[in-house]
Amino acid sequence: MFHDATALMRSKDICHALGTGTTAKDTENLRAKLKRLVARQILTESEAGLFTLTPPPPAA
Repeated sequence: MFHDATALMRSKDICHALGTGTTAKDTENLRAKLKRLVARQILTESEAGLFTLTPPPPAA
């Protein structure tokens, strides 16, 4: 989903795109998972609550 995204995404937008629930509980659970992916440097959180894929490292 992030490969096709053209803009930064919020957790509620991601829930909607995945077809999961969009209640506060659902979006907070997903946000926690997204934060773990940020910690693993798979995603980047450029602004609070806005997620995107981490760009690949430059080729050497």
